[in-house]
Amino acid sequence: MNDHCSVMSEITAGTPYRLGAHFDGEGTNFALFSENASRVMLCLFSPDGKHELQRLALPERTGSVWHGHVAGLRPGALYGYRVEGTYAPDNGHRFNPNKLLIDPYTREFHGTFGEHGSTFGYQIGSQQGDLSFDESDSAPHVPKCVVSDPASFPLDAQTLGRGWDGTLIYEAHVKGTTILHPGVPEAMRGTYDGLASPAILDHLTRLGVTTVELLPVHAIKSEDALRARSMVNYWGYNTIGFFTPEPRYFGPAGILGFRAMVERFHAAGIEVILDVVYNHSAEGNHLGPTLSFRGLDNASYYRLMDGQRRYYVNDTGCGNTLNVDHPYVLRMIMDSLRFWVQAMGVDGFRFDLAVGLCRERHGFDSQGGFLDALRQDPVLAGVKLIAEPWDLGPGGYQLGKFPPPFAEWNDRYRDTVRRFWRGDGHSAQDLGSALLGSADLFDSAGRRTWSSVNFAAAHDGFTLADTTRYAKRHNEANGEGNHDGHHSNYSDNFGVEGDSDDPVIIEARRQRIRNILATVLLSQGTPMILAGDEGGNSQNGNNNVYCQDNETSWIDWQAMDGGLTEFTAAVSRFRREHAAVRQTSFLHGAVRESDGKPDVAWRDFDGSALNWRDPGLSSLCLLLRGCAESAVGDQSEDEVLLAFNRESRELELGLPDPGSRQWVREIDSSQNHQSPWPITDGSVRVAPHSVSAFVLRSFGAA
Repeated sequence: MNDHCSVMSEITAGTPYRLGAHFDGEGTNFALFSENASRVMLCLFSPDGKHELQRLALPERTGSVWHGHVAGLRPGALYGYRVEGTYAPDNGHRFNPNKLLIDPYTREFHGTFGEHGSTFGYQIGSQQGDLSFDESDSAPHVPKCVVSDPASFPLDAQTLGRGWDGTLIYEAHVKGTTILHPGVPEAMRGTYDGLASPAILDHLTRLGVTTVELLPVHAIKSEDALRARSMVNYWGYNTIGFFTPEPRYFGPAGILGFRAMVERFHAAGIEVILDVVYNHSAEGNHLGPTLSFRGLDNASYYRLMDGQRRYYVNDTGCGNTLNVDHPYVLRMIMDSLRFWVQAMGVDGFRFDLAVGLCRERHGFDSQGGFLDALRQDPVLAGVKLIAEPWDLGPGGYQLGKFPPPFAEWNDRYRDTVRRFWRGDGHSAQDLGSALLGSADLFDSAGRRTWSSVNFAAAHDGFTLADTTRYAKRHNEANGEGNHDGHHSNYSDNFGVEGDSDDPVIIEARRQRIRNILATVLLSQGTPMILAGDEGGNSQNGNNNVYCQDNETSWIDWQAMDGGLTEFTAAVSRFRREHAAVRQTSFLHGAVRESDGKPDVAWRDFDGSALNWRDPGLSSLCLLLRGCAESAVGDQSEDEVLLAFNRESRELELGLPDPGSRQWVREIDSSQNHQSPWPITDGSVRVAPHSVSAFVLRSFGAA
């Protein structure tokens, strides 16, 4: 047949136990789920993928799994499926054997998607729309699946196994982080190889990053609407292969570069978390193409509308919603998660639109099937799990409702911090909760402070710099009439929309960025920084760069503010060194047995109690007490005073009695460079619009 197969005409029963295509040393076993199909055809292709050489009916069906074994078929062989069954969209079935279908379990693709009407199961332009039936062959316009060499994906990868304490997340895009970095070798820019290059690793280590959270790296297909505008899905939230690394980011090492990247991160002590999109697929709504799941078994893979099964439930806003209620869809997700841990060494996952994965027939269920399966899985027991706690369906906002061991993206924290530093009324009260890990949301069921992932900017929305440059979004380049993206950005342009050459405005903006970064890094919970925010990276006011694979979305490393990066590294170091600002238990002012003092205390600058009822409250101090452990294991008291001055004037801060020790100011956001400043009397001046952090030290201590 070809170089990969000595016998092409014979297929035997094989086994149903491992879904996908698996070489066993003598041939390849194929197993595919389809509950409603009447026949499944395995299609084998020439090495260049251009010629279909043979179709073999999978000879056996065990339950809903079709399977067969082809002797002599070796790694590197190219294949796809054609599935026969009823074409009745009104009943939820869209089988069309004219469409070549991707194996959901394939590890590799050969070729790319083409723009062609044959990839649709219906006739484009027909008056019947998607109720019509298209007989054209889509095979020339879809990638082929590859029988993988088991040696390329051994299930022996190791995770770092770090706990949550001390975690600092850096949210990054593989290409956008590396493509313009002058220290990354040119052949590696935009690739997995480049992301783990010494230049990037050195930068992350300097910042104190412990965990890199990557925007989606599962194989995707860009939406046809974007391709028609000569754009692509840059972010990657449009998955078509849940076991396949996105080929756009292959570098010199090809597909093997992904695991090598993870291993280099691990060698540097940095975890890798993947942003995963199991809530929908790239096939879109009822007018989308037939590429995989739709043709394999539409009624099983997708949630369809009751009484109108031609249409899809669209709780994701992306046209369809995967039916996680179905055991084989749930199995696919679980198998995928285990693959990325065992074969690639991934340390955790951030679940996009996680509420959609947790919907039962009655709605969101924190004890539902997906969460039950996830939490009992021994392979996943030691990895980090983060939920984006919303989707677009009814009751879709569930912040704080996920069970342990999940952490959650806390968008309320983001809005609170932005509103406080912008000067909004009543925002200081919300900041009080945010600084202590949002206990009102997360302090239940034994959850820890790290459950709140605190961020002031993420990939979706303004960068931190743009919150200080733009009062409104500027998404015109996206081609959607500037109607896309968030409209509530809680931003402030300081009187000038966009760039300014006024040194007063420039410095005020830098000050705001430092304030926000300091707030994030000094809050209880898990801090997350958007890649580039540590140096003031801008996207020119575009708060939805999902389709901007260009200089708009790429980090401009040459323009990065070195002073701001130095400040970020200093506050990150302070966080590492002071356990009081990263305690894992929620603080409620409980009196400690060791010294009879409360674990946390709020106070005004003059030492009096705060007036939380004051709608104009704009300055507050927070005294934190914790226990620090030295390098040799000794325990010592760690006492930190945080002062937040939003006033436009200096404030006199009366310091608590230091006893036999001395207060030292270690963080002052009014300055780029941070150096310890011992306080010799009972008060100190705090600069306007600034954050200061003081620690108690013994006399003579560094």
